Parts: sequence; C-alpha cells; structure tokens
Amino acid sequence: MEYIVNNLPEALMILGVIALIIEVAVLGLSTFILLFLGISLFSTGLMMNVGLLETSLTTALWSNTLITSACAVLLWKPLKRMQNNVDSKDINSDFAELNFIIKNDVDDLGLTTHAYSGINWKLKSHQPLPAGTHVKVIKKEVGILWVEAI
Repeated sequence: MEYIVNNLPEALMILGVIALIIEVAVLGLSTFILLFLGISLFSTGLMMNVGLLETSLTTALWSNTLITSACAVLLWKPLKRMQNNVDSKDINSDFAELNFIIKNDVDDLGLTTHAYSGINWKLKSHQPLPAGTHVKVIKKEVGILWVEAI
C-alpha cells in the first residue's frame, strides 16, 4: 500500500488503462462505467504527474469523483445513441452462392433439414416447394436457411 501511495500518479494511470482495456476488450463498450472511471483515473494521474493536482489520496478521490460524474453527464447520451445505432443489412457469406436439390418438401414450418458444413440446417420457404426442386439460399438465420426455387 505504501508503494502505491508513494507512486500515486503512476498507479492511477495504470489502473485507468486497465479499466479502459477491460471496458473495451472484454465488455465491448457495453456498460460505459469502466470507460468513465478509466478516463477519470488516467486523467487524474496525468494531472498529478505534471503538477496540476496535489499528490494525495484525498485529491485523487475528489478528482475521480468529479471527472467520472462529468464524463457520465457529458458522454452518456452520445455513447448510448452510438450503441443503439445498429446496421441491419444482410452480410453476404459463403451461403450466398449455395444452391442444391431438396430431398423432401419444404414450407415455412421448417420441418425439413439439409446437412451443410457438418450442421443440419432447417429449411424454410415462403412458397411450398416439392421434393426434387433445385433451390438457392436467399436468407440466413440462426440454424435456418431460407430457400427459393431457381
């Protein structure tokens, strides 16, 4: 503990970087709490290191309280808006060119399966398709391939 108190600015900057790494790498900016705390810890340590703030635990506590609160007030809405901005376009993958002949009838219930890449996928179609129809994949969902006749 004495080592940390004697090297308080460096300890705060290291804790700030660790909090930022955990927030970004592990949590994927999902909570923002560690982001605000990390910014606060690093900036307080930096200000203590250059002499703008007194190097004491009390100053560190109050500075982190104020900076964390200010970051939360100023950044919460923009970060939340950024987080809610989701791109919903379909991504083309190796399924985009997949076509095959179905062995059983296919409808929108998904009772028929097709083995591809070691996985049994449920097949669904907006229009009923009889067995033996040559189909292509038009949409992918978790465990489901939507197909249409070629």
